[in-house]
Amino acid sequence: MTTQNTAPGTNRPTLVQQLGARKPIEAFMAEAGSGTGGPHLRRSLGLLHLTMISVGATLGTGIFVVLSSAVPMAGPAVWISFAIAGLAAMFAALSYAEMAGAVPVSGSSYTYTYATMGEGLAWICGWCLVLEYAVSVAAIAVGAGEYINEMTRTLGVDLPAALTNPPGYEGGVFNVPALAIVLFATVLLVRGTKESAMVNTVLVFMKIAVLIFFIVIAFSAFTSGNFDPLLPMGTAGVSAAAARLFFSYIGFDAASTAGEEAKNPQRDLPRAIVLSMVIITTLYILVAVSAIGARQWTWFSGKSAALVQLLEEVTGQSWVALLFAAGAVLAIVSIVITVLYGQTRILVAMSRDGMVPAVFGRISKSTGAPVAGTWITGGSVALVAGLIPLGQLADATSIGTLFAFSLVSLAVILLRRSQPDLPRTFKVPLYPVTPILAILFCGYLMLNLGSTTWIVFGIWMAVGAGIYLGYGRRKSKLAAQWDSRVKH
Repeated sequence: MTTQNTAPGTNRPTLVQQLGARKPIEAFMAEAGSGTGGPHLRRSLGLLHLTMISVGATLGTGIFVVLSSAVPMAGPAVWISFAIAGLAAMFAALSYAEMAGAVPVSGSSYTYTYATMGEGLAWICGWCLVLEYAVSVAAIAVGAGEYINEMTRTLGVDLPAALTNPPGYEGGVFNVPALAIVLFATVLLVRGTKESAMVNTVLVFMKIAVLIFFIVIAFSAFTSGNFDPLLPMGTAGVSAAAARLFFSYIGFDAASTAGEEAKNPQRDLPRAIVLSMVIITTLYILVAVSAIGARQWTWFSGKSAALVQLLEEVTGQSWVALLFAAGAVLAIVSIVITVLYGQTRILVAMSRDGMVPAVFGRISKSTGAPVAGTWITGGSVALVAGLIPLGQLADATSIGTLFAFSLVSLAVILLRRSQPDLPRTFKVPLYPVTPILAILFCGYLMLNLGSTTWIVFGIWMAVGAGIYLGYGRRKSKLAAQWDSRVKH
């Protein structure tokens, strides 16, 4: 932290000074590498595990959950919306890959922002990540509840709406399946990182197989006429759908939260992030094209678990729909596991800096995982999943994520200027065009989100500012070090 003048009569920094105070990268690396002072996160993840964390946290959300609501917005051009959202995500992913290779520690964009832009924006970024990870887990779990309903219907059993829908939605009282899925993921995570990563890897390969199965079946009923007209809702509809579908790409940054649990983070983190984005975008576009080819775009309106119903209509076999619905549930479980994993690691990093209570950073000696923080986070998310409808969650998550991605892309530019000689195992191509395009794409998609979403985001930021001023600023360890330096 650079030397600055403190306010007269005090050894604490002024608010402006503290908001701009940066934590040195060396300090982050020392905390991650030493493991002194108690139990620490264990390095047990290789390239395959890291790639599967990124794929597992991302692949399936847009296809299994959000596709049905995006098709009526864009029409047959929904695959273009996927491509636009994927391009924006890829630009951001390249920025994440560079930062993950240069600063291979837990904390993801929160850490990158703290090192380049100061404590104020770091807190805002971390607060956005709480929205991104925790709320997206809840939203995804709600979507899993829809597929569980489809599974039971194919078996001739209708689950009561009161126990499968959130309040205010078709007679819902509490979404029990969503609650159960989040609690299952929580139990798995507290057992240890390596164990949960192995389970996730198996689940990811299973959901890739399920999506390939869908693509093959859907293409067997392909009709090119379903793409005419391509843009019934105009380019505005395509843009609006792209903003909604960006939710589908949330999660690729989960690998960057594993910086302290990767065996070779500087080599493997950038590779895992880029490789996962290629896999995810390719499968999303193929599924979208095959789905529209099999059914006219108007068919998707109002459909829940649309892909299951499409398979059942195309094949006429209920067992096919049952198989796909089961695969969708397993796919969504893997997303919940990996995204919840990322959330707990963000909180570990923030707790080290005093931004959140120390309980979130306590590591178990036996499992090497933040057990207490995982239980608190998982329990809170489970309640949100049981009580809040999906649509409201998806849009609120997208805006917070887009803002965090913009900060990471800006961090690449700032770090290149401030520390040009810092070792980097990956560099974004076409610098500075790539990070600038990432910022512009994210800003464009944010502007295409509805006014209600912006209002919710504003309220969320106001609450975050209140928490920082009332807790984070007083507990900040960086500010305490400032105090110590002035005394000496």
